[in-house]
Amino acid sequence: TNLRDIWVLRLNDRKVQPFLQTPFNEGAASFSPDGRWLAYVSNESGRPEIYVQPYPGPGGKWQISTGGGTEPLWNRNGRELFSRSRDNMMAVPVTTQGGFTAGKPVALFQGDYAASEFPATGIAYDVSSDGQRFLMVKESDESTTQAQINVVVNWFEELKRRVPVN
Repeated sequence: TNLRDIWVLRLNDRKVQPFLQTPFNEGAASFSPDGRWLAYVSNESGRPEIYVQPYPGPGGKWQISTGGGTEPLWNRNGRELFSRSRDNMMAVPVTTQGGFTAGKPVALFQGDYAASEFPATGIAYDVSSDGQRFLMVKESDESTTQAQINVVVNWFEELKRRVPVN
């Protein structure tokens, strides 16, 4: 079995070093806005859950999700951590000053949006800088059995012919 671990590339000296190597899968790592904390997904409990650890360490870890979780992403204000739990978008209030504390996860909304399956390393959504809007991919409800693409060549020539400039 190929297990996934979290590695860090330091840009100042181009050194690659492991951050987290365990007998479990870890992925989808996300730095807090101040760079002092790392949220990630691990299946060490038997299912994917969100955890947070201090970066670069040392220190303990905190399990953030309670009913499974993937795709952790920090609110840019550093006081909230978003994640996915099946079709639910979750938010957890967090405090990172003077240590780490996390509140109870709350479902923000539900929907059938494209997701990054664990142990994939990606996050299939983004959040606006104020943390109030989400950008997500939703498949069309229309059934499309065939796709048609129209390619127009010499478009400017056609435009000049139809709309002469005096």
